[in-house]
Amino acid sequence: MKITKITIRRIAIPFTAGVRHIAPVKEEDKFNGASPNIDKMESLLVEVETDTGLIGWGEAFGHASNVVTYAALEHLVAPMFVGKHIAEYEQHLYAAKRALHSFGSSGPMLYALSAIDIAIWDLKAQQAKQPLYQFLGGKSGKISLYASLVSYGNEPEKVRENVLRTAKAGFKQIKLHETTYDAVAAARHALPDDVELMVDVNCPWTLAEATAKVTELKPLNLGWVEEPVWPPEDTAQLASIRKVGVPISAGENASGPDGFEQLFKAGAIDIAQPSVSKIGGITGMYDVCDRAKHHNVKVVPHCFYYGAGMIATAHFIAANMPETSLEIPFIELADFLHPLNECPATYDLGNTFGLGFSPKPEIIEKYTIASCLISNK
Repeated sequence: MKITKITIRRIAIPFTAGVRHIAPVKEEDKFNGASPNIDKMESLLVEVETDTGLIGWGEAFGHASNVVTYAALEHLVAPMFVGKHIAEYEQHLYAAKRALHSFGSSGPMLYALSAIDIAIWDLKAQQAKQPLYQFLGGKSGKISLYASLVSYGNEPEKVRENVLRTAKAGFKQIKLHETTYDAVAAARHALPDDVELMVDVNCPWTLAEATAKVTELKPLNLGWVEEPVWPPEDTAQLASIRKVGVPISAGENASGPDGFEQLFKAGAIDIAQPSVSKIGGITGMYDVCDRAKHHNVKVVPHCFYYGAGMIATAHFIAANMPETSLEIPFIELADFLHPLNECPATYDLGNTFGLGFSPKPEIIEKYTIASCLISNK
């Protein structure tokens, strides 16, 4: 099975997210997918076609900076794989990483490779006539999900209304993107005790600030506080914050699998959060999970996107950690690429071969803001 062409698409689908006020987007917010001031969410989709007629889908990370990863895919990464045989993918991946190593161990090049990798695993599972989770060794495609909310600007009443809306939808785990005690406490006090609450603060604080803030949050019995310090990869600061006694999660911004290794060696985190569309796809996820197992660190994949990357994360969880819930952005998209976009609290991936991701062409066309085709012709 040989790759004949690769289509790259940036799409942007409008969404709503319950009760919130949409203000003009601040410069510092435009690249944050959970910002309270955005009403469209981008995705960067990759479609890999083969000479057998099979098509694999992948998704690269980027949100509003997708234009950079798009360029990496168009001019460098995708051309490296067109004309190559799927059976020799591992050696082609190695060659691509070696060729691109001077651009760093994370960023647009790795995000681009992540999309290709997801599509290749999709193709491999289709060729084997198995759902991806089964191809990866899983027994069941049934998973639970946790709701990842957008930010509501630290407004306690809006946070309260929206967590109640989320709990009513059946979710037993909810993650906020708020940074003040009052906003988080409003959620915790509104929710039943059996609903777990986590908080992603998006790396805003110095060590002193984070120590004070996390200590203040400790009585709320949070499942974790995510990325509390700036810069997010500062292992010493994260290790220090762990001493407060609140579980600390991070890794979305790690510099590839080796970045996770540094977090693990420093004892910096309780929960590792690799993102399939950032870390090198399914291949990268396995690398991180192997390292986490060696260091006895729990893995809960990060997943704040809605295309093929989200579906790949669902399959990976079903195959390797079925007791773990899939993160899903709790938003109401104007159109759906996949049934998971409807934000169910539980889901069965079923028996469709590969990812089972085949968005309607008319929906893709409607929301495409840029596209290109890479082939040998």
